[in-house]
Amino acid sequence: MDKSKEISPEQLRRYFDTHHEKEYLLVDVRQPDEYTDAHIPGARLIPLPRLVKTVNSLPADVDLIFYCHSGGRSAAAAALAAEELAGEGQRYNLKGGISAWDGGTVDDLPQVQLFSRLSDVEMFGTAINLEKGAMRFYTHISENNTGQAWIGKFEHLARAEISHAKSVYLFWLQREAGLETFEVIFDRMQGEILEGGFMLDKAIEILESQNNKPCMRLFELALKIEYTAYDLYRTMANQISASDPEQVFLSLAQAEKDHMLILIDALTDCPA
Repeated sequence: MDKSKEISPEQLRRYFDTHHEKEYLLVDVRQPDEYTDAHIPGARLIPLPRLVKTVNSLPADVDLIFYCHSGGRSAAAAALAAEELAGEGQRYNLKGGISAWDGGTVDDLPQVQLFSRLSDVEMFGTAINLEKGAMRFYTHISENNTGQAWIGKFEHLARAEISHAKSVYLFWLQREAGLETFEVIFDRMQGEILEGGFMLDKAIEILESQNNKPCMRLFELALKIEYTAYDLYRTMANQISASDPEQVFLSLAQAEKDHMLILIDALTDCPA
Protein backbone atom coordinates (compact mmCIF):
# COMPACT_ATOMS: atom_id res chain seq x y z
CA MET A 1 0.00 0.00 0.00
CA ASP A 2 1.19 3.54 -0.73
CA LYS A 3 2.16 5.85 2.09
CA SER A 4 -0.32 8.49 3.21
CA LYS A 5 -1.86 10.74 0.58
CA GLU A 6 -3.18 14.28 0.62
CA ILE A 7 -6.82 14.77 -0.25
CA SER A 8 -8.27 18.16 -1.18
CA PRO A 9 -11.58 19.44 0.24
CA GLU A 10 -13.23 18.94 -3.16
CA GLN A 11 -11.90 15.39 -3.41
CA LEU A 12 -13.07 14.67 0.13
CA ARG A 13 -16.59 15.86 -0.62
CA ARG A 14 -16.67 13.50 -3.61
CA TYR A 15 -15.26 10.73 -1.44
CA PHE A 16 -18.07 11.18 1.13
CA ASP A 17 -20.65 11.14 -1.68
CA THR A 18 -19.38 7.87 -3.15
CA HIS A 19 -18.35 5.82 -0.11
CA HIS A 20 -20.47 4.05 2.47
CA GLU A 21 -20.00 4.84 6.13
CA LYS A 22 -18.57 1.36 6.71
CA GLU A 23 -15.62 2.10 4.41
CA TYR A 24 -13.87 4.89 6.31
CA LEU A 25 -13.22 6.67 9.58
CA LEU A 26 -12.76 10.44 9.74
CA VAL A 27 -10.40 11.48 12.54
CA ASP A 28 -10.00 14.98 14.01
CA VAL A 29 -6.55 15.22 15.65
CA ARG A 30 -7.01 18.69 17.15
CA GLN A 31 -7.63 19.48 20.80
CA PRO A 32 -11.09 19.08 22.40
CA ASP A 33 -11.81 22.81 22.53
CA GLU A 34 -11.07 23.13 18.80
CA TYR A 35 -13.40 20.21 18.09
CA THR A 36 -16.18 21.78 20.16
CA ASP A 37 -15.87 25.10 18.33
CA ALA A 38 -16.43 23.41 14.95
CA HIS A 39 -15.80 20.01 13.41
CA ILE A 40 -16.67 18.13 10.25
CA PRO A 41 -19.79 16.02 10.93
CA GLY A 42 -19.00 12.42 11.82
CA ALA A 43 -15.41 13.07 12.85
CA ARG A 44 -14.00 11.07 15.75
CA LEU A 45 -11.90 13.21 18.09
CA ILE A 46 -8.46 11.74 18.84
CA PRO A 47 -6.01 14.53 19.74
CA LEU A 48 -2.60 13.94 18.20
CA PRO A 49 -0.77 13.28 21.51
CA ARG A 50 -3.28 10.51 22.30
CA LEU A 51 -3.23 9.20 18.73
CA VAL A 52 0.53 8.66 18.94
CA LYS A 53 -0.03 6.32 21.88
CA THR A 54 -3.11 4.54 20.53
CA VAL A 55 -2.63 4.41 16.75
CA ASN A 56 -2.64 0.60 16.74
CA SER A 57 -6.21 0.63 18.09
CA LEU A 58 -7.50 2.24 14.88
CA PRO A 59 -9.21 -0.02 12.32
CA ALA A 60 -6.60 -1.07 9.78
CA ASP A 61 -8.88 -2.31 6.99
CA VAL A 62 -10.88 0.87 6.39
CA ASP A 63 -9.70 4.18 4.97
CA LEU A 64 -8.54 6.64 7.63
CA ILE A 65 -8.93 10.34 6.88
CA PHE A 66 -7.16 12.75 9.23
CA TYR A 67 -7.58 16.50 9.56
CA CYS A 68 -6.55 19.31 11.89
CA HIS A 69 -6.64 23.12 11.68
CA SER A 70 -4.43 23.60 8.63
CA GLY A 71 -2.95 20.18 7.81
CA GLY A 72 0.28 19.94 9.79
CA ARG A 73 -0.80 17.78 12.71
CA SER A 74 -2.97 15.59 10.51
CA ALA A 75 -0.10 15.04 8.06
CA ALA A 76 1.90 13.59 10.93
CA ALA A 77 -1.07 11.46 12.00
CA ALA A 78 -1.61 10.09 8.50
CA ALA A 79 2.09 9.27 8.10
CA LEU A 80 2.15 7.53 11.48
CA ALA A 81 -0.94 5.47 10.63
CA ALA A 82 0.56 4.51 7.27
CA GLU A 83 3.70 3.26 9.01
CA GLU A 84 2.10 1.46 11.93
CA LEU A 85 -1.06 -0.09 10.46
CA ALA A 86 -0.68 -2.95 8.01
CA GLY A 87 -4.30 -3.28 6.84
CA GLU A 88 -5.81 -2.63 3.42
CA GLY A 89 -7.16 0.84 4.15
CA GLN A 90 -5.70 4.01 2.65
CA ARG A 91 -4.44 6.85 4.90
CA TYR A 92 -5.39 10.40 3.91
CA ASN A 93 -4.57 13.88 5.15
CA LEU A 94 -7.03 16.69 4.41
CA LYS A 95 -4.99 19.34 2.61
CA GLY A 96 -5.36 22.68 4.36
CA GLY A 97 -7.29 21.13 7.24
CA ILE A 98 -10.64 22.40 8.42
CA SER A 99 -9.54 25.93 7.51
CA ALA A 100 -9.77 24.91 3.85
CA TRP A 101 -12.92 22.81 4.24
CA ASP A 102 -15.89 24.46 2.55
CA GLY A 103 -18.46 21.80 3.41
CA GLY A 104 -20.73 21.68 6.43
CA THR A 105 -19.52 21.77 10.02
CA VAL A 106 -21.21 21.41 13.38
CA ASP A 107 -20.31 22.85 16.75
CA ASP A 108 -20.54 21.44 20.28
CA LEU A 109 -20.23 17.76 21.11
CA PRO A 110 -22.65 15.17 19.62
CA GLN A 111 -25.62 14.56 21.93
CA VAL A 112 -24.44 11.10 22.95
CA GLN A 113 -26.17 11.49 26.31
CA LEU A 114 -29.36 10.56 24.45
CA PHE A 115 -27.96 7.02 24.40
CA SER A 116 -25.79 7.02 27.51
CA ARG A 117 -26.31 4.26 30.06
CA LEU A 118 -28.81 2.49 27.81
CA SER A 119 -28.75 -1.21 27.08
CA ASP A 120 -28.41 -2.29 23.46
CA VAL A 121 -32.15 -2.97 23.29
CA GLU A 122 -33.00 0.43 24.80
CA MET A 123 -30.78 2.06 22.18
CA PHE A 124 -33.01 0.64 19.46
CA GLY A 125 -36.10 2.16 21.06
CA THR A 126 -34.39 5.54 21.44
CA ALA A 127 -33.30 5.50 17.80
CA ILE A 128 -36.88 4.77 16.68
CA ASN A 129 -38.14 7.64 18.84
CA LEU A 130 -35.65 10.03 17.22
CA GLU A 131 -36.70 8.87 13.76
CA LYS A 132 -40.32 9.55 14.67
CA GLY A 133 -39.34 13.05 15.82
CA ALA A 134 -37.78 13.72 12.42
CA MET A 135 -40.87 12.31 10.69
CA ARG A 136 -43.09 14.67 12.71
CA PHE A 137 -40.82 17.60 11.83
CA TYR A 138 -40.94 16.96 8.10
CA THR A 139 -44.68 16.23 8.23
CA HIS A 140 -45.25 19.58 9.94
CA ILE A 141 -43.38 21.35 7.15
CA SER A 142 -45.37 19.48 4.49
CA GLU A 143 -48.75 20.15 6.06
CA ASN A 144 -48.05 23.85 6.55
CA ASN A 145 -46.66 24.56 3.08
CA THR A 146 -49.15 22.82 0.81
CA GLY A 147 -49.02 23.84 -2.83
CA GLN A 148 -45.34 24.76 -2.81
CA ALA A 149 -43.35 23.21 -5.66
CA TRP A 150 -40.55 22.15 -3.32
CA ILE A 151 -42.69 20.48 -0.66
CA GLY A 152 -42.31 17.04 -2.25
CA LYS A 153 -38.76 16.82 -0.88
CA PHE A 154 -40.03 17.08 2.68
CA GLU A 155 -42.82 14.58 2.05
CA HIS A 156 -40.18 12.16 0.76
CA LEU A 157 -38.01 12.72 3.84
CA ALA A 158 -40.96 12.12 6.18
CA ARG A 159 -41.61 8.75 4.53
CA ALA A 160 -37.91 7.93 4.65
CA GLU A 161 -37.79 8.49 8.42
CA ILE A 162 -40.48 5.84 8.86
CA SER A 163 -38.46 3.45 6.70
CA HIS A 164 -35.38 4.10 8.84
CA ALA A 165 -37.36 3.41 11.99
CA LYS A 166 -38.54 0.11 10.49
CA SER A 167 -34.93 -0.84 9.75
CA VAL A 168 -34.00 -0.22 13.39
CA TYR A 169 -37.00 -2.30 14.44
CA LEU A 170 -35.80 -5.25 12.37
CA PHE A 171 -32.42 -5.17 14.12
CA TRP A 172 -34.23 -4.95 17.45
CA LEU A 173 -36.48 -7.88 16.54
CA GLN A 174 -33.40 -10.05 16.04
CA ARG A 175 -32.32 -9.34 19.60
CA GLU A 176 -35.63 -9.56 21.47
CA ALA A 177 -38.14 -12.33 20.94
CA GLY A 178 -41.83 -11.51 21.28
CA LEU A 179 -41.42 -7.87 20.38
CA GLU A 180 -44.61 -5.92 19.66
CA THR A 181 -45.29 -4.99 16.05
CA PHE A 182 -43.54 -2.00 14.53
CA GLU A 183 -46.83 -0.15 14.17
CA VAL A 184 -47.62 -0.49 17.88
CA ILE A 185 -44.16 0.61 18.96
CA PHE A 186 -43.93 3.51 16.50
CA ASP A 187 -47.40 4.77 17.42
CA ARG A 188 -46.48 4.76 21.12
CA MET A 189 -43.31 6.81 20.60
CA GLN A 190 -43.69 10.50 21.41
CA GLY A 191 -41.12 11.73 18.87
CA GLU A 192 -40.48 14.84 20.93
CA ILE A 193 -36.75 14.96 20.12
CA LEU A 194 -35.21 15.16 16.67
CA GLU A 195 -32.27 13.03 15.62
CA GLY A 196 -29.64 15.68 16.28
CA GLY A 197 -30.85 16.38 19.81
CA PHE A 198 -33.12 19.29 18.86
CA MET A 199 -36.43 19.51 20.68
CA LEU A 200 -39.28 19.23 18.19
CA ASP A 201 -41.27 22.13 19.64
CA LYS A 202 -38.19 24.39 19.47
CA ALA A 203 -37.56 23.43 15.83
CA ILE A 204 -41.21 24.19 14.96
CA GLU A 205 -40.95 27.53 16.79
CA ILE A 206 -37.95 28.42 14.62
CA LEU A 207 -39.82 27.33 11.49
CA GLU A 208 -42.77 29.55 12.25
CA SER A 209 -40.52 32.59 12.75
CA GLN A 210 -39.06 32.37 9.23
CA ASN A 211 -40.58 35.23 7.28
CA ASN A 212 -37.60 36.15 5.08
CA LYS A 213 -37.05 33.68 2.21
CA PRO A 214 -38.99 30.92 4.04
CA CYS A 215 -38.11 28.18 1.53
CA MET A 216 -34.35 28.70 1.90
CA ARG A 217 -34.61 28.99 5.69
CA LEU A 218 -36.59 25.73 5.91
CA PHE A 219 -33.95 23.88 3.93
CA GLU A 220 -31.14 25.46 5.96
CA LEU A 221 -32.74 24.40 9.24
CA ALA A 222 -33.40 20.91 7.92
CA LEU A 223 -29.76 20.69 6.82
CA LYS A 224 -28.54 21.74 10.25
CA ILE A 225 -30.68 19.04 11.86
CA GLU A 226 -29.46 16.40 9.40
CA TYR A 227 -25.81 17.40 9.94
CA THR A 228 -26.13 17.05 13.70
CA ALA A 229 -28.06 13.79 13.33
CA TYR A 230 -25.33 12.39 11.12
CA ASP A 231 -22.71 13.55 13.62
CA LEU A 232 -24.56 11.82 16.47
CA TYR A 233 -25.10 8.50 14.70
CA ARG A 234 -21.55 8.32 13.35
CA THR A 235 -20.17 9.09 16.82
CA MET A 236 -22.32 6.37 18.35
CA ALA A 237 -21.09 3.88 15.75
CA ASN A 238 -17.50 4.86 16.62
CA GLN A 239 -18.10 4.27 20.32
CA ILE A 240 -20.04 1.00 20.23
CA SER A 241 -18.28 -2.33 19.90
CA ALA A 242 -21.37 -4.59 19.82
CA SER A 243 -21.93 -5.50 16.18
CA ASP A 244 -25.71 -5.06 15.91
CA PRO A 245 -25.97 -1.56 17.46
CA GLU A 246 -22.87 -0.47 15.56
CA GLN A 247 -24.44 -1.55 12.26
CA VAL A 248 -27.67 0.25 13.17
CA PHE A 249 -25.87 3.52 13.77
CA LEU A 250 -23.68 3.17 10.68
CA SER A 251 -26.82 2.58 8.61
CA LEU A 252 -28.54 5.59 10.17
CA ALA A 253 -25.45 7.75 9.57
CA GLN A 254 -25.45 6.71 5.93
CA ALA A 255 -29.16 7.58 5.68
CA GLU A 256 -28.60 11.03 7.19
CA LYS A 257 -25.78 11.66 4.71
CA ASP A 258 -28.18 10.75 1.89
CA HIS A 259 -30.71 13.19 3.32
CA MET A 260 -28.11 15.96 3.37
CA LEU A 261 -27.46 15.40 -0.33
CA ILE A 262 -31.21 15.54 -1.09
CA LEU A 263 -31.56 18.83 0.79
CA ILE A 264 -28.44 20.39 -0.76
CA ASP A 265 -29.68 19.46 -4.25
CA ALA A 266 -33.12 20.88 -3.47
CA LEU A 267 -31.78 24.32 -2.49
CA THR A 268 -31.98 25.28 -6.17
CA ASP A 269 -35.75 24.72 -6.03
CA CYS A 270 -36.21 27.73 -3.76
CA PRO A 271 -37.32 30.94 -5.49
CA ALA A 272 -34.73 33.71 -5.62
